Amino acid sequence: MTAVKAFGTDAADAIVVGAGLSGLVTAAELVDAGKRVLIVDQEPEASLGGQAWWSLGGLFLIDSPEQRRMGIRDSLELATQDWFGSAGFDRDEDAWPRRWAEAYLDFAAGEKRAWLHEKGVRFFPVVGWAERGGYTASGHGNSVPRFHIAWGTGPGILDPFIAHMREGVQRGLIIARHRHRVDELIVEDGAVVGVRGQVLERSGAGRGEASGREIVGDFEFRAGAVVVASGGIGGNHDLVRKHWPQRLGTPPKTMLSGVPAHVDGAMLGVAETAGAHLINGDRMWHYTEGITNWAPVWDKHGIRILPGPSSLWFDAAGKRLPVPFFPGFDTLGTLEHIVATGYDHSWFVLTQKIIEKEFALSGSEQNPDLMGKDLGLLAKRVVLGAPGPVEAFMQKGVDFVVAETLPELLIGMQRLAPEVELDTARVEREIVARDREMDNDFAKDLQVTALRGARNYRGDKLIRVASPHKILDPKAGPLIAVKLHILTRKSLGGVETNLGSQALDANGEPIPGLYAVGEASGFGGGGVHGYRSLEGTFLGGCLFSGRQAGRAVSAL
Repeated sequence: MTAVKAFGTDAADAIVVGAGLSGLVTAAELVDAGKRVLIVDQEPEASLGGQAWWSLGGLFLIDSPEQRRMGIRDSLELATQDWFGSAGFDRDEDAWPRRWAEAYLDFAAGEKRAWLHEKGVRFFPVVGWAERGGYTASGHGNSVPRFHIAWGTGPGILDPFIAHMREGVQRGLIIARHRHRVDELIVEDGAVVGVRGQVLERSGAGRGEASGREIVGDFEFRAGAVVVASGGIGGNHDLVRKHWPQRLGTPPKTMLSGVPAHVDGAMLGVAETAGAHLINGDRMWHYTEGITNWAPVWDKHGIRILPGPSSLWFDAAGKRLPVPFFPGFDTLGTLEHIVATGYDHSWFVLTQKIIEKEFALSGSEQNPDLMGKDLGLLAKRVVLGAPGPVEAFMQKGVDFVVAETLPELLIGMQRLAPEVELDTARVEREIVARDREMDNDFAKDLQVTALRGARNYRGDKLIRVASPHKILDPKAGPLIAVKLHILTRKSLGGVETNLGSQALDANGEPIPGLYAVGEASGFGGGGVHGYRSLEGTFLGGCLFSGRQAGRAVSAL
């Protein structure tokens, strides 16, 4: 094969491997410093922006104007308490992740919002309350709502950085090479000085679609710095199972994918071969509320339900999940419990009244009002009826059962999952018992107490939590059951880095010329989240680590 040389690539100051959010932020910082940047990515230009494009656009902010307007009293001290209570750092290799967590919290409480605001990013006024915890004050979870949805969702966050990239191309400071897959980092005298790889055939695949792997050439590019911004392993189920933590039990036999197949972790192995130290590979973030996409873009394409707190949650056999595994409280705790049942699915049981107010779907494409900044469409969220995308899943999806009576619902649930015998008597008993708790303004059922407490928050009462009612109240019907699947999503470990995003070797020494950002770096340091995320921190980690890398390389 003959080497492919792109015009001007030999003059690059830095090579960024990956055209997702963290890579684009890195490139933007470099361009602002007048550096010449070569961006290489194995996917077609249609997938520019990577996983961030598909996201809901949630960002973790501390003591923001949006929070204050909603009556939320937040502080750096409270957020730090929540972060470290959730992270549970307990390993020697958590030294850099701890420092990254402290730096990121300062960023989220400080200039993060103003920095994004200056770039044109705006936020939906109602702040969401994700990962509510359900333990003590020093345990896992957000004590207050901190989930700020960008106006325009994930694409709204990407837009300024994509515009910056295109401007850099016009100025002659950025060269973008799509369909270039990096297979090797060039190491000379202990320093990373470039990349080698293969040019893949041109592809007309749309965003997120499989793009083919036929090789049409090879390449070698050199620069003073190489930044790995290639993402994690969520699209590679074999790798997910290989790194599955023992503490979460046996890996599920079947899973849906919350990210495209090209999120395969291959570049992590390339970085490790070049001497980078990979840490915390057994820390990962997968969801338990996945539903099969009725219009899939990639193989095993799943969508996550972002639930309010009212749906009753049952395992595959019909046993109600224990405290505090309520919808939206503890993602990994719920995952561990469901996996321990020996089954790969679970159930929500709810009412039409609940689904109309409490069901949202993760992803930009599932929220056309927020993504398209459509105020008219947004206003329909507060009228009767489920949101359009949710209604589409109810009508066309394979995981929904709708019935007028509980016996009919239970028959439909059993029909949808015939491989597991559903204890229908137990499900009915749990629902009836829970409904009896609704006869008073007080209750011993902690989920009932939690949903009533949630409505003390103005945002939840307005658009997120249905007024308390009996599941079997005919006026709240029809009844709905949703079969839920495990959905792969994020790697919480990755390349160990210092606060300049410089990759470290196994001895903790910086590798000259090599940097890692975004999910490839565990969103900073090799695991800034520790064991658990507070949500809204994945895009934020891409922003912060990319900014750190860009500024560090610019200072060389």
